[in-house]
Amino acid sequence: MPIDSARLRGVSTSLDTNGIRGQFPGLAGDWHYLDTAATAQKPQAVIDATVNAMGRDYATVHRGVYARSADMTLAYEAARRRIAGFIGARENEIAFVRGATEAINLVAYSHPKKGRVLLSMLEHHSNIVPWQLAGWQVDVCPLTADGCIDLDAAEKLLTPEHNMVAFAHVSNVLGSPLDVARAAELAHRVGAELLIDGCQAVPRLPVDVAALGCDYYVFSGHKLYGPTGIGVLWSDKLDTLPPWQGGGSMIDRVTFAKTTYAPAPTRFEAGTPAIIEAIGLAAAVEYVEAIGVDAIHAHEVGLVGTLREALARKNSITLFGPENSAGIVSFSMAGVHPHDIGTILDESGVAIRAGHHCAQPLMEHLGVPATARASFGVYSNDDDVAALIEGLSRVERIFG
Repeated sequence: MPIDSARLRGVSTSLDTNGIRGQFPGLAGDWHYLDTAATAQKPQAVIDATVNAMGRDYATVHRGVYARSADMTLAYEAARRRIAGFIGARENEIAFVRGATEAINLVAYSHPKKGRVLLSMLEHHSNIVPWQLAGWQVDVCPLTADGCIDLDAAEKLLTPEHNMVAFAHVSNVLGSPLDVARAAELAHRVGAELLIDGCQAVPRLPVDVAALGCDYYVFSGHKLYGPTGIGVLWSDKLDTLPPWQGGGSMIDRVTFAKTTYAPAPTRFEAGTPAIIEAIGLAAAVEYVEAIGVDAIHAHEVGLVGTLREALARKNSITLFGPENSAGIVSFSMAGVHPHDIGTILDESGVAIRAGHHCAQPLMEHLGVPATARASFGVYSNDDDVAALIEGLSRVERIFG
């Protein structure tokens, strides 16, 4: 989905980042955290919700008849409703999983029509390897010159033999946004379904799964300022998928001869669920909604523009990805390995990601072994950008 400048017009691009940063204990001190695409720092509200769920309020769910268990069950299912509402879904359409990786594995293994899947050159390994392991035949869609998924090429590649298209909503390396609605139309035209990896999109773009038109949408909690160990699989077709893992809770009736299963989404949540993590993720959603996704998006658009403009003035820097990249800027420096860039920046209190970013096919396509990546969050500000630019000047001096 291209960045809609008209829709963002009038949205404030100046969040009170000083006040916001004070709500994130992990950002205490003079530290410039520019690795939010890997994992977001956690606001105190999420930490408090998680601690209370683990301590004062803790009990199991869906089992106990005593009051605290009933209360925790209500809180757990309330978290499901809150998170579903955040992406425009109904509560029975989302299953809690360990993360986006597990969600993609679930669909890849459980889908009753394993056949051909169309991926793109920029996909994260978690949207490549599960399809291979589950026995799908993988086709690859190329990128446009500026690093977006080439939907014109996808239209030509898709055939009735394709059962699935699986694309990233926003690239974790390039920040490239996808026109999901068009991708859905192309997939459905040949009878395929569309799975969208929303890990990088949900924290920074408004997401309405019904409007997008996809069949599956997945994301991880820890990139949305929530806990690790929890993610979401959305689909309005969950009842068409068989269970992936067996155990307690996901059953209707068990005998040694035959087992029948609970309806979705319960059938996909075998064992004791991620109770604490679900409540923490709901608190993260509440935190983001209070600030406003449009405001976060507009804020990050401004920071991306500032950083790309500053980097473009450096002859040693090569920028990757489109001008309208969402919250993420990847680059390389002539004659300097990204790991060395990251190490020297760390000495200056600047934290970026350096490596292949779990996207080795994309690195090969770009012709580099790795890139340096700066990624923004709700707490990022101009001081972070200035510290990064100053640190890169130091790298140039050292390697000059």
